[in-house]
Amino acid sequence: MSEPSATSLSPSARHLWNRARGLLLAAAILAVSGVVIAAVRSGNEYGALDPRSTADHGSKATAQLLRDRGVGIRIVTTTAGAEKAAGTDTTLLVSDPEALSRHQRAELRDAMDRGGRTVVLAPGPAATRTLVPGVRAAAPAVTQPTPPDCDFPPAERAGDADLGGIRYATANDRADLCYLHDGLPSLLRVPDEPADSGRRIGAEGDTVLLGTPAPLYNRQLDQHGNASLMLQLLGSRPHLVWYLPSSADASAPQEGQRGFLDLAPDGWVWATAQLSIAAVLAALWRARRLGPLVPEQLPVSVRASETTEGRARLYRRADARDRAADALRTSARARLASVAGVSPTEADSPRTLIPALTASGRTGAHPGEAPDAGSDLGETPRLLSLLFGPAPATDAELVRLADELDHLERRLTYATSATRPTTDKDRLS
Repeated sequence: MSEPSATSLSPSARHLWNRARGLLLAAAILAVSGVVIAAVRSGNEYGALDPRSTADHGSKATAQLLRDRGVGIRIVTTTAGAEKAAGTDTTLLVSDPEALSRHQRAELRDAMDRGGRTVVLAPGPAATRTLVPGVRAAAPAVTQPTPPDCDFPPAERAGDADLGGIRYATANDRADLCYLHDGLPSLLRVPDEPADSGRRIGAEGDTVLLGTPAPLYNRQLDQHGNASLMLQLLGSRPHLVWYLPSSADASAPQEGQRGFLDLAPDGWVWATAQLSIAAVLAALWRARRLGPLVPEQLPVSVRASETTEGRARLYRRADARDRAADALRTSARARLASVAGVSPTEADSPRTLIPALTASGRTGAHPGEAPDAGSDLGETPRLLSLLFGPAPATDAELVRLADELDHLERRLTYATSATRPTTDKDRLS
């Protein structure tokens, strides 16, 4: 048996375009916008204190001045890279100590004991406690031009500088306390401990804490003594390691990483949980009001013939001959199964319906017709093609199918009524 042709109700290319053109237009607009934004921002974008950045909060001016004086600058983004590059002839600049985890700070502390200089920008209480034991961070002060007020040579030569921010306190009598704010320094230099303490020292090194990174910014480098102070602090060794902590640092442990919920503002998690509970309770409340379906009378009675004609017009307008043929055959099979004594559940089974129809129609003929081979319902291939065949290809074939189905029903009904014994009810009628 050949396969039925594809349904004519399948969406055409025009229908698909009409449905999808809105989404495609929106996607095209988003794609073009993304390309335009990417093109506009395709230049080198760097963060604050990056020696490659020319933005106001970048530090390319400081890096260029250091290179002009023969200082080699190396940019690292991992703790392992900073630890490997540190040495007695190196200055290690930690631009964002607050971005480091506890494990990273401990590793960085080992790199600070190699006899070089370490400059840490605005470390908070936790970072100060780990990186520079014996020093504590105090409340911040306003960043403004401040005199050095100390004997530290780089500060004395630089003079006033834009210092402030976090202040520091220490009991180390060898430390240099400069740029004081309310008695506490915003620049603290702590020399390394003596060699007999067991530390790995090849030359005298030190650690410098700056309460604010303002003097390194491009927009403030040429003000007051900022440039002089930065050149002396960062250019005292031939090599400068510029450490820019990165979130992609593989040395960061899992405990130092934050999940999605950690990034949500305070209170949002509880608010979301409360809203979820309220939504569940509202759904339960509404669900209890849903009872069984109640049948209702139709407001208008429509004749079956009108419904049939309307459905037929819809089939014709959609050119759905396959659907129309299937509806005709399904109805015909249901009526024929009732006449032939086949259960409704097996009306669509060729193996059950065809033999029953053949047995019921062998002895009958339509009134006025002579029994011949053409009137024999035992033609199994013909019945199979008529009731279960492929969809008609033209409207004429669809009309012919309807006529043949009607003729078959009439023939079988006559054959069945002719062979049925006459009852008292038949005589009375």
